[in-house]
Amino acid sequence: MADAQQNFTDMFKNLGEQLKIAPFDMTKIMEHQQKNLEAMSKSWQAMAGAANEIARKQRDIFEQAVKDVTAMVQEYKPGGSPQDIMAKQSEFAKKAMEAAIANTRDIAELVQKSSAEAFKIVQDRMKESYEEIRASVEKKM
Repeated sequence: MADAQQNFTDMFKNLGEQLKIAPFDMTKIMEHQQKNLEAMSKSWQAMAGAANEIARKQRDIFEQAVKDVTAMVQEYKPGGSPQDIMAKQSEFAKKAMEAAIANTRDIAELVQKSSAEAFKIVQDRMKESYEEIRASVEKKM
């Protein structure tokens, strides 16, 4: 297996010599890839943090919904005019709808913020990588 790997390496080395390509600095390539991996790791950490925040928000929403339903059940008094019953049901439905809209907006904002943060990390690394490559090429010329 070492023979096959050596032959493969020699093959590329010979090809580079034939095409008169400057030898590669493997240390620089490894450093470059390490920075790429670090950027991806930071991006994933940002997304994981956002996922935890979203899960927390969803738990808070559920707990608030349980409290609201419990309060509605405790306040429920059988009887009364049909208009009163409809007014109470309408008020509860209105509160539930307003809460759902606000919660959906909050979660959407969390997702947007975390996506933007994760994308910026990768985008910044891409810019940095481009500058590293450009500087390397300019240095050789």
